[in-house]
Parts: sequence; structure tokens; C-alpha cells
Amino acid sequence: MDNVKPPKKPLIFYYILAMVAILLLNMLVMPMVSRASVQEVPYSQFLQQLQEGAVGQIEIQEDRIVYVTLKTEEKRPMFFVTGMMEDSNRLAQRLEQYPDITYGKVIPQRENTFLNALLSWVFPIVLMVVLGQVIMRSLSKKMGGPNAMSFGKSNAKVYVAAQSGKTFQDVAGQDEAKDALKEIVDFLHNPQKYKDIGARLPKGALLVGPPGTGKTLLAQAVAGEANVPFFSISGSEFVEMFVGMGAARVRDLFKQASDKAPCIVFIDEIDAIGKKRDGNMGGNDEREQTLNQLLTEMDGFDGGKGVVILAATNRPESLDKALLRPGRFDRRVPVELPDLAGRVAILKVHAAKVKTDGEIDFDAVARATSGASGAELANIVNEGALAAVRAGRPAVTQRDLEESVETVIAGYQRKGAVISPREKLIVSYHEIGHALVAAMQKHSAPVHKITIIPRTSGALGYTMQVEEGEKVLMSREEALDKIATLTGGRAAEELIFDSITTGASNDIEQATKIARAMVTRYGMSDDFDMMALETVNNQYLSGDAALICSAETASRVDAEVLRTIREAHEKARGILRENMEKLHELAKFLLERETITGEEFMEILGAR
Repeated sequence: MDNVKPPKKPLIFYYILAMVAILLLNMLVMPMVSRASVQEVPYSQFLQQLQEGAVGQIEIQEDRIVYVTLKTEEKRPMFFVTGMMEDSNRLAQRLEQYPDITYGKVIPQRENTFLNALLSWVFPIVLMVVLGQVIMRSLSKKMGGPNAMSFGKSNAKVYVAAQSGKTFQDVAGQDEAKDALKEIVDFLHNPQKYKDIGARLPKGALLVGPPGTGKTLLAQAVAGEANVPFFSISGSEFVEMFVGMGAARVRDLFKQASDKAPCIVFIDEIDAIGKKRDGNMGGNDEREQTLNQLLTEMDGFDGGKGVVILAATNRPESLDKALLRPGRFDRRVPVELPDLAGRVAILKVHAAKVKTDGEIDFDAVARATSGASGAELANIVNEGALAAVRAGRPAVTQRDLEESVETVIAGYQRKGAVISPREKLIVSYHEIGHALVAAMQKHSAPVHKITIIPRTSGALGYTMQVEEGEKVLMSREEALDKIATLTGGRAAEELIFDSITTGASNDIEQATKIARAMVTRYGMSDDFDMMALETVNNQYLSGDAALICSAETASRVDAEVLRTIREAHEKARGILRENMEKLHELAKFLLERETITGEEFMEILGAR
């Protein structure tokens, strides 16, 4: 990886500070440091020094005498002051006896030594440089790393072709996305055949999809296949605390890319700088300046040089329309959640990195992980490897992977959790209620596993259903059967214990969500026909929905949702009443075993 070297520090800043400090030290501090000290002595000592001939120069003032002596052992002037003890005539007569004494103003002289020069000039400069370095490093840490003070310099990480190490073989389950990007790779390899026909290279491709589907991996694979340098940077790295620095970094990034063309520039989470401009006037929006600069740079560079801009986002609906128009991001490449075949391929890619016993049914694991992203599947394989290590096995088995699926979905087992016998019995009937209602309906997925072992997610038990094949659409009958299955646990509690518990909270939430979607989004209500009453925001993230109807219509929607759930609840009660004997038998069996498979469940139910 070629790290961008930080620019030299602004030394003029240190020089100015050093000069100011030198002036202050020489005017204020150094006179006091370098001036010789003046010692106050008694008059008797003055007379003794006169007699010894040690006094060299005398200044007689109104009330005191200042004089200088030369001590032979130190060989440097010493300054003294003493009080005036006799009149001036008598003092003059006494001093006449010593002709070597001179008279005048006694001024202590500064010592012109190497130490003074060191303290006056060298020390302030060294002090200011060290202090400046400390301050700059402190600001650098607060503002985002060692290059934070390198104004206008891009923080992009540059991977040369040999260091990318990723190819399309490392990307599984995204065949359509790979096909859309292979043409870019071919253009970078053979640009002439496209130029001959008049075609131009797409300037940019936007990778759109849920988190964990492999958008960054796809961009790295394009660079690896094309064997060109790969610039990688996050959208948030353009926006800093200084106004104008984001735009400067955009300019520097495109300059570096032009110098190393052909190359690929990858901007992850581009929505951090590419959000829609709201049009508010006033102020200085750093993010908007950065976006404007990005739009200008994408218009300004020549696509024929072989610079391709790839960007990834989970929120395409929030991007500015000017960024998405042809000529900037010419292609929008969906990177969706993998289907059944894609999940099998992804599991095999990640399982190749761990030791397995050679008898893994990846199809069964893939069917149990409907809706999982590539990152989640990689985590499942890793959790399976960790489970094998905990169990002391030398290789990952089918059981390890199935347990890892449950771990990712519901959390780790809480085998030490203390649950009273009555609560355990309630949970057993609750889960069998779900399974029995599902088994007795035509449009429900088969029961795969039932357990009453508590999990770290808070679930006291769960019933796992696994579809036999991949399902893309859900019919009205399937949706109603699913709601009925979700109400089966509460229905069993009502029939057996004539009471209800909080254990159905998650079931209620899911049933309400499905019933509301049937009415507002799927057009599965007789009252509203195909009228859209709800819009989905952030489809790749939270998927939250917002009503787009009047308060009166919203009230009718609530009534329709309640009616749908109530009918499904009553249907579940009817199924359990008709199979009360099997309900007791299965609940007792589950209470003893704590975990039963779908095959064991169907065997007791009397149908395989």
C-alpha cells in the first residue's frame, strides 16, 4: 500500500514564534538573569575591605555607598552596598589614604559568556520548535490522524495491482453484479476496440444494496481483474472541520487518479457527501461544497484515460439527482441479498478456508438462512468453526453449522438459566402451539426444529421453519397462514392454562407487521383494493414505513389489521382444539427432550 506522505510543517510559524520569544527574553528576562548580584554588607566589613586594599571603585550616594571589589580567589567583580555611617568630609579623608581607588558610577556589567548566548538564542528556538511540534501533533490527533493538518491532501489508500489480491472468483452469489462490472474490466484491458466503434467508458458505477452484500469486495475484485491501481476512501473522510478542505481533497484525489491512470477510485458510503441539496440559503455548508467539487471533477476528467469511479451506498434514495445523472454515475449496479444458489456458493467459498469433515450439506444450511447477506453467511461459517473448537473436534461438522445458524438468529444457549417447572411447561405448550398450527396448514413452511432452551437474545424457546425451496413471492394465503402460526403460541396458552403471558410479545409484533403490510402495501385487503397507503423509507437499512393517508383512513386501516389478526387467532384456536390430544403428547415430549427435530415432531404427529 502506497501511503501518501504528509507535507512539511509550516516552519515559518515556528520561526515567528521563536523570534518573538527571543525578543521578550532579551528585553525582560535576560537582564535579570545575567546581571551580577549586589550584596548588602555592614559598614565594618566595608572598612575592613578598605584596609585590605580590596576595594576598586566607589560610588557615594546620599545614604549609602556602592562599591566593587576584586576577590583574588574568584577573579571576578563583586558588588556591595553599605549604609552611610559618617559625614562625607571624614569619609573623604579616610579614602585619601587609598590612592588606587577610583570614583564614579558603579554599574554591574553583564557577563558575556557562552551560557548567556545559549540562554538568549539557542534555548528559545529549541523550546518553540518542540512546543510547536507538540501542539501540531495534538491538533492532528483531534482532527483525524497524522494527515489531518495536511490541508487539501486526500487520505485515500492506494492499493497497487499486486496488493489488491481480489478477483471475481472471490465474489460469490452476485453473478448479475459481476456481469455488469466485467465490461469495465474489459475496457481497461482493451480500450481500443471500444474506441474504434465510438463507445466510451462509463465514468462511474454506483453499487447499491443492503449492508454486508459485498459492495467493497466487488470494487476490489474489479481492480484485481483489471490489474490497475485501486484508490479506496470513505465519503466521510472528505468532510472535516475546516471549510473548503473537503473540496480540496476531492481535487487532490482526482489529480492523483489522473497521474496513475488507468486506475479505479472507490468511494465507500458516498451518501456522506452526496446527499440531496436542500436549497437553504445562507451559511457555508462544507458538505455541499464538497459535493459541488465532486460533480465538477466528474464532469472535468476524460473517461478515455481509464479512470473509473466506483461508489457504494445503502441509501440511494438520499443521493442528489445531479450525482446520478448519465455522464457521472452512468450505471447503477444492484448488489442484492443472495438467493438460495448464491447462499450455497458463498458458504462454499468461506467453508474452503476452514477444515470440514467432507459431509456438509450446504443446501440445508442455505435454506435455513433465507435473507442472510454474504457477511452474515461468513459469520455463520466462522461461528461453526468456533463451535467445533469448543467441542474439541478437529473439523467443522453439519451440526456445528446448524448450531451456528441458531446462534446468529437467536443467540447462544443459556443452559444455566433457572426457569421454574411451570414456566418451562408454558413455554413447551407455546412452542408446540406454533408448530402444530403450522403443520396443519397447507401454505406454511415445514417445521425444522423446536427447542425450549433459552437463548441470549431473550427468547425462552423458538420454532424454526425452513422452506423446501427458494421463495420470492408470498401469496395472500401464505401471509394469512403465517399470521395464524404466529398466534398459535398464545392460543395454546389460552386453551391449556386459561391465561396468557408475555412470551408472545415478539409473535404479536411480527403478526401485526405482516397484517399491516397486507393492507397498506400489498393490496390484499377487500376494503382498500390496490390503494397504496404506506411508503417504505431506507429499504436497504431499517425499512421503516410511513403512512400516506388521512387520519380517518388510518383508523380504518387499524380496524382492518385488527380484523385480520383476530380471524387468524381464532383459526389457530380451532386447529389446536381439534388436535388437543397431540398437543398434550408433543408438549410432554418436548418438555422431556428440550429440543426435537422436525422429523421427530412429524413422526409423533402421525405424518411424515
